Amino acid sequence: MTVRTRVAPSPTGDPHVGTAYIALFNLCFARQHGGQFILRIEDTDQSRSTEASEQAILDSLRWLGLNWDEGPDVGGPHGPYRQSERAHLYREYADKLLADGHAFKCYRTAGELDELRAALKEAGENRALKPEDLELDADEQARREADGAPFVVRMRVPRDGRCEIHDLLRGPVELDWALVDAQILLKSDGMPTYHLANVVDDHLMGITHVLRGEEWLNSAPKHKLLYEYFGWDMPVLCHMPLLRNPDKSKLSKRKNPTSINFYRRMGFLPEAVVNYLGRMGWSMPDERERFSLEEMQAAFDIQRVSLGGPVFDVEKLSWLNGQWLRDLSDEQFLEQLVQWAFNRAYAMQVLPHIKQRVETFGEVVDKAGFCFAGQVTVREADFEHPKIDLETQKQWLQFYLWACEAQRDWRRDALFADAKALADALEVKIKDFLFPVFVAIAGTSASFSVVDSMELLGSDISRARLRHAIEVLGGVSKKQTKKLEKEFSALFPQTD
Repeated sequence: MTVRTRVAPSPTGDPHVGTAYIALFNLCFARQHGGQFILRIEDTDQSRSTEASEQAILDSLRWLGLNWDEGPDVGGPHGPYRQSERAHLYREYADKLLADGHAFKCYRTAGELDELRAALKEAGENRALKPEDLELDADEQARREADGAPFVVRMRVPRDGRCEIHDLLRGPVELDWALVDAQILLKSDGMPTYHLANVVDDHLMGITHVLRGEEWLNSAPKHKLLYEYFGWDMPVLCHMPLLRNPDKSKLSKRKNPTSINFYRRMGFLPEAVVNYLGRMGWSMPDERERFSLEEMQAAFDIQRVSLGGPVFDVEKLSWLNGQWLRDLSDEQFLEQLVQWAFNRAYAMQVLPHIKQRVETFGEVVDKAGFCFAGQVTVREADFEHPKIDLETQKQWLQFYLWACEAQRDWRRDALFADAKALADALEVKIKDFLFPVFVAIAGTSASFSVVDSMELLGSDISRARLRHAIEVLGGVSKKQTKKLEKEFSALFPQTD
């Protein structure tokens, strides 16, 4: 048997370090066994998936050196490797489940589902909705079908009992069927959910081992049942421990930068980032801290993974990156530095904004240094303004950060439109609203257009600088966050 593993990211945002973490371990496992590593794009969420996000995923994983044998950009015998291009397959397999009685069409509305869940809670039943709760009588189903009412396809699941899952790290794990819902397999738009697409694709692509985050462990019974319904062998499952913030909470962008592009733009070496991700719950046989990707592959043993939640600590990553930097020769250091910030393509984007603002080359660093930096140094005093108090500025920065986090079109016009919409809603001048944004992004209010700067810097660094400025101004507590979220929703209503 040829070992085949995969990573299957969704192109719905910035490339996440969690994706790189899972990709790294899948790659090392495949290489340890002389197997193949596949990249599949799970873009069934058509409203949120973008080509730009997909390209960012490919670029960031390649930057880290995590190369794949088959994928959307390199092809392979099991393509296509984008789920959006495989929709006909999922409908075919959903129809098979319907024909075999393993799935059913569900015409329940969102309101009806809420009522059913409320009734279960009132009755004191701690269980998920089951087919017998959801299926309509024949006459009502026929009426809704005749009316062209929307429906989803759901799988049939047992009402009670236990399901045993074998995990490569945990051994046998028992899960309660009562807590497993009649999972939607095909949405009303005809696109599959993760659960159907994941099982169909893993089978058709010959995936033998599935290494994924432990958040998917509770979904394993649904997947095991689908394999049984189709009469297919199930891949070996291995649920990796989740990356954690230093406070042990699940890694999230609100507490830690989570985008691979952030670390690339901040000036981390790819070797150091891979080294650090390899230390997340795993260790070399000789326990040394520093090792290359090649060394990790040569020594890899999945049984050395610890189930304790590994802590992603940026300070520790920075220390490790420093060790890698100090091993570079002066020539290598200069080459890496130039490629990081002063490469021709990036410099040519910056120059048009500063040529009209300088009279000597000596002024370039002063006027545009923030464009060639990872983070800028700002103090509370930098935000002093004769008309706008610091608390107000902090709130505005938080509002703008949320708008930026929702922005998929990272161009100056879209960024300015968001700022203008918020300024108008707050009934303040756009110049005043953007004052703290200038300081957060450039370290000063005397810079060229801040939205031009943000487009140049990119979404990861821009948002990181906004978050940093909010912390410099005292941060936002959980209680404040809830209050501000309500205000933001009223000021800046967004449509899906």
